[in-house]
Amino acid sequence: MPTALPALEELQSAAAIVYEAMPATPQYSWPLLNQALGTEAWIKHENHTPTGAFKVRGGLVYMHELRQRLPQVAGVISATRGNHGQSVGFAVRRHGLQATIVVPHGNSKEKNAAMRGLGIELIEHGQEFQESREHAVRLAEERRLHMIPSYHRDLVRGVASYWMELMTARPDLDVVLVPVGQGSGICAAIAARDALNLRTRIIGVVSAHALAYKLSFEQKRKLESPVSTVIADGMACRVPDDESLELILRHADDIVAVTDDEVAAAMRLYYVATHNLAEGAGAAPLAAALQMKERLQGKKVGLPLCGGNVDHDQFARILISPPTNHRSGQSD
Repeated sequence: MPTALPALEELQSAAAIVYEAMPATPQYSWPLLNQALGTEAWIKHENHTPTGAFKVRGGLVYMHELRQRLPQVAGVISATRGNHGQSVGFAVRRHGLQATIVVPHGNSKEKNAAMRGLGIELIEHGQEFQESREHAVRLAEERRLHMIPSYHRDLVRGVASYWMELMTARPDLDVVLVPVGQGSGICAAIAARDALNLRTRIIGVVSAHALAYKLSFEQKRKLESPVSTVIADGMACRVPDDESLELILRHADDIVAVTDDEVAAAMRLYYVATHNLAEGAGAAPLAAALQMKERLQGKKVGLPLCGGNVDHDQFARILISPPTNHRSGQSD
């Protein structure tokens, strides 16, 4: 059976859970960004959530529903590059539970610190996300912890609350651009669009240095791809999730890729034009919009600034000069 999208009532009940912990975030149309893009863009400021990223919404809904299904659960575990882990930590504190999070070696120092600040037991394992995830699965069995996946229907329901806010406020958007990590963001956008009966086109954005979802979308089958992005850690996916990929193949309109250099340029533009911090994945939709500038002329565009959790040192380097790790337009 094909995976079904959450219905309107499911999205509304999830939003009610989210709003018990945080308010809706704003969407603004910034003049200097509109000038740079040559069209009208609306920025959804998910960098203004309690954890600085959109994923907190999914964590709140997942933990609420988990407590209903398994009231005896004592602890949870998951793997992350940062924002998913913070969402878990924020949510478990509301339920008096303990959380263990596995991150790869070399993960963002400041995201690690934020997770520890939420009371999470942090474990470093592996060189990239997939290795961390596999280690978390093993630890879940050894320690009898509940394993929280990176993609789940309840995570999508929670994340969809921000898309419902944006699409209700701006139902006239012609297209939205969505960064793709493990798929909760783009599947939530699809769910909200369909629940509201809109015709907004949904385009996924991946890193040109982590092409798994783009290659899978183009060839209509699951494909792995190596990861070498040094900026867009939120999109550093080597292996697509089966369930999210199925929905993307059926409902997304396109997937485009942006280089680290393009993402860095978008991070600088966000700061100069709006004085908002954007992490790599958070700036990827703007990077894609700049790349697609000619295609987007005359269209109203929705861009989620889905996270602002960038390390100080990395952002300082990006502000001063563009990175040279990858040549613009070259894929790994």
